[in-house]
Amino acid sequence: MQTTEDAFLGGRLVVTQPARGYRAGLDPLLMAAAVPARTGQSGLELGCGVGVASLALGLRVPGLDLAALEIQPALARLARENAARNGVTLDVVEGDVARMPAALRARRFDHVLLNPPWFERNASVPAADPSRETGLGEGAPLDVWLTQAARRLAPRGVLTLIHRAERVPDILRALPATVGALELLPLLPRAGREARLVLLRGRAGGRAPFRLHAGLVLHEGAQHPGDREHYTPAVHAVLREGAALDFPA
Repeated sequence: MQTTEDAFLGGRLVVTQPARGYRAGLDPLLMAAAVPARTGQSGLELGCGVGVASLALGLRVPGLDLAALEIQPALARLARENAARNGVTLDVVEGDVARMPAALRARRFDHVLLNPPWFERNASVPAADPSRETGLGEGAPLDVWLTQAARRLAPRGVLTLIHRAERVPDILRALPATVGALELLPLLPRAGREARLVLLRGRAGGRAPFRLHAGLVLHEGAQHPGDREHYTPAVHAVLREGAALDFPA
């Protein structure tokens, strides 16, 4: 497998990932930044790939007890190597979310984060690269991912996920009723554009009303300005400085 070395968080996080197939971008960084974790808490990522989200979270909040699940052995190996390289303790378990390994089934976590595969393959075309297809195409249905995530939450634990905006109705239907106090943050490519991605947070046993926040704008300006970075200040702070992404109060 050919790999590349890629830097995130302004160079604070450097990872090895496949040169072809699914490659981490801004999605895992935004998801990790939205996890409201505190030192001493625990976290589990379902489907960690090469570990970018978990490692970004671990660098932002030192002293977390972090675990991750990954179905692809080659990616799990890279996640372990990336964790060691970046000085983050991360217990990477190989396994299928639909058949949760016993080592994780016996545990509960203060935070569960996940970026489930985006596409239902009865309504879309599979990716040619097998690794990319595993990351993007639903093997286990979305309801399996959400049910397993809910089961891993400790009392008052927080679930954080990022997904395509078009799948929000599916997410809300599939999310177990044990997770409430839901907050949805649309991610807008530019001001005035419709959201392509959303962040969703919920709490085990939460009873607060559903909240739909005003969208977070990712890029400045009405169109791409050329070969230069043009993130909004809040997004730049997340992607380049490792800042938290706070939902509106």
